[in-house]
Parts: sequence; C-alpha cells; structure tokens
Amino acid sequence: MSDAELDQKSVDGSEQHSAERSRQEKASTDEGALPPEVVEPDPELTPEEAERARKRYLLTRFWISARGYWGRGGEWLAWPCSIGLLALIVTNVGFQYGINIWNRAIFDAIEQRNAHTVYFLSAVFLPLALGSVALVVTQVFLRMLIQRRWRSWLTTALIGRWLANGRYYQLNLIGGDHKNPEARISEDLRIATESPVDFIAGVISAFLSASTFIVVLWTIGGALTLTIAGSTVTVPGFLVITAVFYAAITSSSMAVIGRHFVHVSEVKNQAEAEFRYTLTHVRENGESIALLGGEEEERSDLDKTFTHVLRQWALLSRQHMRTTLVSQGSSLLAPVVPLLLCAPKYLEGSMTLGQVMQAASAFAIVQSAFGWLVDNYPRLADWHACARRVASLMMSLDGLERAEQSDALGRIQHGETEGDAMLSLNDLSVSLDDGTAVVKETQVTVEPGERVLVAGESGSGKSTLVRAIAGLWPWGDGSVNFHGDRRLFMLPQRPYIPSGTLRRAVAYPGAADSWPLDKIKAALDKVGLDYLNDRIEEEAPWDQTLSGGEKQRLAFARLLLHSPDTIVLDEATSALDEKSQDKMMEMIIHELPQITIISVAHRAELEAFHSRKITLERREGGAKLVSDIDLLQRKRKRNLLSRLVENRHSRPKGSTTPG
Repeated sequence: MSDAELDQKSVDGSEQHSAERSRQEKASTDEGALPPEVVEPDPELTPEEAERARKRYLLTRFWISARGYWGRGGEWLAWPCSIGLLALIVTNVGFQYGINIWNRAIFDAIEQRNAHTVYFLSAVFLPLALGSVALVVTQVFLRMLIQRRWRSWLTTALIGRWLANGRYYQLNLIGGDHKNPEARISEDLRIATESPVDFIAGVISAFLSASTFIVVLWTIGGALTLTIAGSTVTVPGFLVITAVFYAAITSSSMAVIGRHFVHVSEVKNQAEAEFRYTLTHVRENGESIALLGGEEEERSDLDKTFTHVLRQWALLSRQHMRTTLVSQGSSLLAPVVPLLLCAPKYLEGSMTLGQVMQAASAFAIVQSAFGWLVDNYPRLADWHACARRVASLMMSLDGLERAEQSDALGRIQHGETEGDAMLSLNDLSVSLDDGTAVVKETQVTVEPGERVLVAGESGSGKSTLVRAIAGLWPWGDGSVNFHGDRRLFMLPQRPYIPSGTLRRAVAYPGAADSWPLDKIKAALDKVGLDYLNDRIEEEAPWDQTLSGGEKQRLAFARLLLHSPDTIVLDEATSALDEKSQDKMMEMIIHELPQITIISVAHRAELEAFHSRKITLERREGGAKLVSDIDLLQRKRKRNLLSRLVENRHSRPKGSTTPG
C-alpha cells in the first residue's frame, strides 16, 4: 500500500472514529455475529494432517459468514426465493414424470398403430413441453437471483469489514494468507456463492428424480428370471439394481481418478492470482520501471510467474482429461444399457415397446441423477479452492477484529481533547503487530494555530507516528485525541489521484460537484496549476500523467477547498524545489491563517514556517521524543537574513555597504 490511505482521512475529530466503530459493528452483524475464535491444530498432527485440518476449517469458516444470508441479519428475500426454487424443482420432477408416462403411451400407440391416440398424445405433448420449459426458465431465473443477491450481500459485508478501521491497510502489516484481497473479493467470492446454489439445486433435483424414477424402473421392469446351469435365478428389480451398480462404478471411478482435483485446482487459482498481482504491480509502478530501464527484469519475473501458471494448467488439464474419460464413457453407455436389459422381455412379449422406451428414459434419468457427482466434480473442486481463499481473507480480518477487541497487544485509543487543544498524544506508544516498539511514550499537546514540525532521522518512526494519528496504525498504547468540533486533513507524501476527471481529483475525498467550477479553478491557480484549468473536466489517467510535484501541488489545492482546522503534512512538499515549497507554505498560512499544522519532514528550511519543533530519536526499544523547542526566535533570524540578502541584490552596482 502507498500513502494513499492517508489522503482519505479527512475526518471530523472523534466522530470519525465513532462512525468507523459503528460500521465495523454493522459489518460484523451482517456477516453473522462476532469473529469466531481461532482454532489451533492439534500439535500431535503431522504437517500433512494439520494442513488437511486447516483446509477443512477454512470451509467451515466460509459457511459461518455465508449462511448469515439466511439468518436474522440476512436479506428478507432469501427464504422466499429458496422455497420458491425448491417448489419449482419438485414441480419440474412432476413434469418429467408426466413426460415419461407420455413416452410410454406414445410408443404403445405407435406399436398398436392407433392413429387417434397418436394424434391425441401429440397434442398433449405441447402443453407438457411448454410447461416444462417455463418451469426450467423460471428455475434458472430464481437460482441466478439467489446467487446474485447472496453474492451482493456477502460481498458488501466483506468489503465493509475490509475497509473498516483501515484494515485494508493493516493487512499489509501482518502475516497470513490474504494476498490479493481484491481478487478474492471479486472473482473467488463470485464462484464461492454461485456454485453452492447450483450444487444444492442439483442435489435436490437429482435426489427427487432418482427416488421417483427408481419406483418407475421397479414397477415396469419387475423381476428378471435367468436360467443358469439348469437352475432358475430370479433378480427382483433388476433395472434398479443395474442402475445403482452402474452409477456406483462411474462415481467411484470419478472419485479415484479425480482425487487430486481439488488440490490442483486450488494451486492453479493461486498461481493465476499471483500472475494478476504481478501484472498489476508492473502497471502501477510503470514510471519507475521505465525510468530505471527495468523492462527485462520485469519480463523475466512475468515469464517465471506465467510459466508457473501454465504448469498448473497442464496438471489441471490432465485431471480434466481423466474425468472426461469417465463422464463421456458413461454418457455413451447409459442409453444403451437399459435397451439391452429390456430386449429379452420385449422379445418374449412380456414388455411392450412403450414400457421398453419408458424404462430407457427412466434409466437415463436415474443414471443422470446418480452421475451428478461425475458431471460436477470439476466445479466442486473449483468451489473448494475459491471458498478457501475467501475464508483465508476472512480469517485475517478475524485476527484484526480480535486484536481490536483484545488488550493482549494493546490498542491505541482515540478520543476527544480536553479544553481548546486541537490534538493531544497522551503517553502514546506505537508498536508492530508482534509487540515490537517503534515509538515509546510520546506526550504532546498541540494548541489551536500552532505549527509543529516533527523531525528526526530516517527510521525514527515519524511516518508511523503519522499513521497512528490518522488511525491507520492500531497497535500500541496510550491515546490520540482530537478536538471534537474541528476537522482534520491529511496530506501524505504521495497523494492519491483517483480515476476520472481532474475536477474529481482536486475535490477528493469530496464529490466532484461539491464546489463550483470557478472555485476549483481558483484553487488550482493558487498552487501554480492554472495551466490545467482548460482540462479540468477531462477524464485522463492523471495518476500517470501528473509529476510528483504536480500531485503535491494538487493536494494543496484540495486543502484550500476543504479548509480544515488541522492538517498533518507527511513529507507533503518533498517533490517540490525549495522555492516552490516556500510558496506552498506561505500560501497555506496566508489563505488559512488560523490553521493548525503538524508537519513531518527532513528539510531544515521548513523550520521557518513552523512555530515549534519536536525531534524523535531512534533508540533501542523504540524512538523517543528528545526535544520540544520554540522556533519563533529562529524564524525572526531567518527573516532578517532574507531581508539582508534581498537588500544586497537590490543595491545599484558600485555602491558599498555603509560602515
């Protein structure tokens, strides 16, 4: 993550933190209550067994959240749509049975050359077919409606948890299996919510079809009498036994042949996600790569990542070939087997042609129902992989939520200042998620109108301190307090430039139409970007088009529009030359004379624009505040020196300095 997160932290004091907590609580409720307790694997398990146990738990974790769609915090349409889909499946099986009966009657009529019955049944078939088609179409509509709305509900809840309290940023600071959260939320979550609806609808339909048409097979097939070595053997319900035996062979074959399908599919999905991430990383850092001439190195990395993708695809294709061998062979044999079994009875006259065709149709339906696993095993494997990736992200968010509610590591508290103070850091300590201290016991109070410079060598924790103030860094101790009625605005070193028009980029995080066009142009004029006024409504890749200095100027234009009470500048002028930096600071102080400024910077020249300087020093056990001095006297000295230099340059040639 870049510093873009800081650009989105324009807040209204402690009310912002209260709103974040409310959103967090709502997201947790929407997903089905608080995060579940972490489940540690049995230490006596082998690594392979522990990994299998972890994967099983990931599926459990997915369902803990996903089933909430049908729970108290879910959507009101969930149960009506689900019950409606079930009713349609049952009705459709009834129509299948009707068509099966029609099949027997039409062939019996043809065998008997009964023209009147054939014509009558031909007329009856049309409403049967139309009714069946209408049922299937409506079933598809309801099934996809459930999938769409379930995905929407779960995606909204997961995004809410991901964005709450800066967790989207904090995920980059902790370990865990949550790489590429955007791919997990978009693609993996789509498959994870689509497939279960298809599977459940398919299983119910297969069960009802098998139950119904097994009865049909038993009724019309009857018993088969065989004479073997002079002995008579009677096999009751021979068609049913054959159908079950046939399905058992195909299903067990599929289970054996495709036993590695889930793992291979999971690894393939992970490889695809890593390839997408690498491509995105190159695009986002295109300028730096181009300036450094790193195309060959990036190409080598992309080739390596893509080769891994192709290798996994090759393994997956072998799995598909094996499963296709079973499914295709089964589909070819299924229509022939019942005909061969019924042929002796038909030839001896104990079965009519209609009964043979009805048995063949029923056998095919039963075989299709029993063979549901054969046809859907690849999709089931894909679902396993995607659900686990989504659950891994959920578990990482669970960990952050538990940390927010736990005192084990310590959490930085956010509240309101007492009196008129704009900002106070009370015994603030900032640490990593493993408890390692970065900044120790900082005590600072900033009064209205003060301009405070935070200095220190690189690595002393200045930027981490800024993130703690912004609420992005949760771990530590003490508190960060803002004035309850004042607004805070953050300016990071690398300003975030959203997609869309330049007008939207200047107004961000407000809406593009929040200010009239002339006011936005005036803000651009004041920061030296007046040459962009003619393009203010133009949509362009501004993040790639603007230079680093132009982005920082644009961030100051945002500052003028939002007119906050307190600003935090984190190296916000680092891309500007000294003269431009001075102009920006002078402009802000002139345009917003009452503003409170907290700056993090290395440049000593910035001292002239601040009234106070705080210095952090890196020490073992965490950086500490070592000095807090008044800069007003130093500012006066610099102003005097500047006037002397200006007078020297303004004197006519040949003149001498008096005295």
